Order: sequence, then structure tokens, then C-alpha cells
Amino acid sequence: MGTFHKYETVSIKETDDRHLLIYYRETGELLAKHQIPDGKGQLMKDRQHTRDRTKGIDAFIDNVANRFEETTMAFNYLDKLREKYPRYIRDQLHMILRETKQQNAQILTAALQECIKRNLYSATDFSDIILYLQRQRQDHETTNDNAEIVSPLNSLSGWMMETEAQKRNVDTYTVLLEEGEAN
Repeated sequence: MGTFHKYETVSIKETDDRHLLIYYRETGELLAKHQIPDGKGQLMKDRQHTRDRTKGIDAFIDNVANRFEETTMAFNYLDKLREKYPRYIRDQLHMILRETKQQNAQILTAALQECIKRNLYSATDFSDIILYLQRQRQDHETTNDNAEIVSPLNSLSGWMMETEAQKRNVDTYTVLLEEGEAN
């Protein structure tokens, strides 16, 4: 129940401890695990398979989207996230919710816009874009030094900076080198 139409073909296996495993062979995804009863004709049912798990996710998406200034844009982004990661949407939403609690609205909106622009639909991409935007803002922030006069560290510094080294012609060095080779 609840997993019947998900795959056309599934595989089953009986374990040594009398459990029946129902799984999708290509990925190994376990769809169900049931204890095999002693008697005949008994219906074995897992409540998880009949429970509508989408209601909790819808409320979670509402909660996360409402933390953004651009709620419509956030809803659209989260819906695409849900399409891409239906099985892991709760984890994706948790990561984004954590970012909404730590960041200001301006960064969140910029990150959301950037993710949509670049077609990045995952919570890790969203977090990475936030880090990128934060680094960009730090690089552009500069401090203005209002000091007008730079004073030297000691009294010698002033005249040493004005001193010019003696300049010689290259021939002087050539003569010295030739004399050194002759000796």
C-alpha cells in the first residue's frame, strides 16, 4: 500500500529471521520490510505506507517560504526543490531554514535570486551562494583612514628617505671584474 505503483517491477527476498523484504533491484531501495506471520491469509500492513506524508511537508514549505521577503519567489524555488528531491525534501528544507535563521533578509533575497538565475536547486547550493555573497561583500567593504599626516617612527627616517645612493657608470664595474680575472 502506498508503494504499489511507484515501480513496475520489484524484487522480494525472505531473510533468515523470517522477514519479507520488498525492494527495487536497480537501486537497492528498500520499499517495505514485514515480519512473515505463522498463519495463512493474514494482512501485514505498515502504517507508514498509508500515511499522507505530504501534509507535513506542505506546512514546512510554508514555514520556510514565509521567512523570505520575496515569499512567492521562495515558494517557487522550494517547489522546484521538492520536484528535484522528493525523497530528501525535509533535509533540504532544514538546511534552508537554518540559513534563514542565521542570515539577514537582504542576503537571503540575493541568494534566492542568484540560485534561480543560475538554475541551482539544492540546499547546499543555496548555502554556498550565501557564503559567496558574504565574501563578495567583505571584499567590497573598505575602511577609510582619516589620518592626514604620517609621522616617521624615529628621527633618522626623514633624512634617510631623502638620501640618494651614489650612481656609477657600468664601465667601473667592468674594469673591476677584468682586474679580478687577471689576478
